[in-house]
Amino acid sequence: MKKKLFSLILLFSCPFFLFSQITKDTLKLFNTKEKQIKGWSFGAIPAIAFDSDIGFKYGAVLNLFDYGNGSIYPAYRHSIYFEWSRTTKGSGINQITYDSKHLIKGIRFTGEISFFQEQALDFYGFNGYQAYYNHVYENDDPNNPDYLSRMYYRIDRQLFRFSFDFLSLRKEKALQWVLGYGLYDINIGKVDINSLNEGRDADKLLPSVDTTTSLFEKYKNWGIIPKNQENGGSTQIIKIGIVFDTRDNESNPMHGIWTEALLLLSPSLIGNTYNYSQFAISHRQYFTLKKEVLNLACRIAYQGKISGEMPFYMLPFLFASNKPTRDGLGGAKTVRGVLRNRLVGEGMFYGNFELRWKFLRTRLLKQNFHIASSTFTDIGQVIQYYNFIKSNIPQYYNIDSNNESLHFGYGCSLHFVLNSNFVLNFTYGKANDPQDGNSAFYINLNYLF
Repeated sequence: MKKKLFSLILLFSCPFFLFSQITKDTLKLFNTKEKQIKGWSFGAIPAIAFDSDIGFKYGAVLNLFDYGNGSIYPAYRHSIYFEWSRTTKGSGINQITYDSKHLIKGIRFTGEISFFQEQALDFYGFNGYQAYYNHVYENDDPNNPDYLSRMYYRIDRQLFRFSFDFLSLRKEKALQWVLGYGLYDINIGKVDINSLNEGRDADKLLPSVDTTTSLFEKYKNWGIIPKNQENGGSTQIIKIGIVFDTRDNESNPMHGIWTEALLLLSPSLIGNTYNYSQFAISHRQYFTLKKEVLNLACRIAYQGKISGEMPFYMLPFLFASNKPTRDGLGGAKTVRGVLRNRLVGEGMFYGNFELRWKFLRTRLLKQNFHIASSTFTDIGQVIQYYNFIKSNIPQYYNIDSNNESLHFGYGCSLHFVLNSNFVLNFTYGKANDPQDGNSAFYINLNYLF
């Protein structure tokens, strides 16, 4: 543990060390001006990465950008994103995303078609701290008498998602409207232990997950999860909203504001089994502390149910005008350092506060390139509880209706940025409370917001 901690400290202190060693010969690296990029450019990496939540990842990621004649750089005309990847914990991503402000005149169009397979998706119950997390149940140390299974807090989920969004581009106007549609087809079941045990040594086999060794199976038996929802289902979402955007650069802003308010409708009129509505609002603001070098990025957001009945399998999804997530609060995309899906309820609040320093800027293979480091603090809380039947829950499994409070994560990141749009991140996050896990290391694309 000490060696890992030392390595992480060394990794994230390197930018500060480099900055302190600047000489006249190397100063030009830091003062290099970005040049216009014309035509098609791309960022491509093998998807060889590690995420504490989903394991070792392998595959390929390709992001194509069309800058046209270069007059709009760093904005682009078209972006096409491809990902095919698998992880050692059974997850898989097959995703194509297209984004353009020039396909339809006066409209920004974003479309996605994806299939996600997660054989060991995190499931910790509902309403944050109301659902007690006990790490010893999944700690397979031979000296741990309370070990049940490393899959105790896991479920199997397959998600097919098809979505498209239209954002108006009113000339010289910051206030825009957004209209979108999303189809979410979800299959849920218990973890396939036989599949995960293939190729393992006999002394490393996972024990079977049944009604005694899976939180999800217990929730089904206790009636917390309704019988007609336990296998998942299909949901269609209509999105209507407004966006106020004054950012100077979309993928890597130094200053400006992005505020959006969305009404999310799932009406039975279009074939939904469950009729409900939600409201989501998010405010992001970027403060320049030193031009082109140092800035503070902040995000505060809320999403909650307005009416109707939400199926439990739709609770984790957080929505934005063009970038939906497939997880609840916690993990690489929301509250870093905290366990993925740790905070799930009908209404959730979260915030991110990040100090970003671009400490090296240069040209690499005729492309604009810079490296930045950041430190952050993330928060989140369930503020609208998911209500369920409690009469069948054993007394030993106490649920405290007043136990939820703020969850904290903090850490630092290193960002490698090509042409201001292709961003590769290495992030270390630490949970403040053992009830939210310990720490996590993420490798991802793009800034968090």
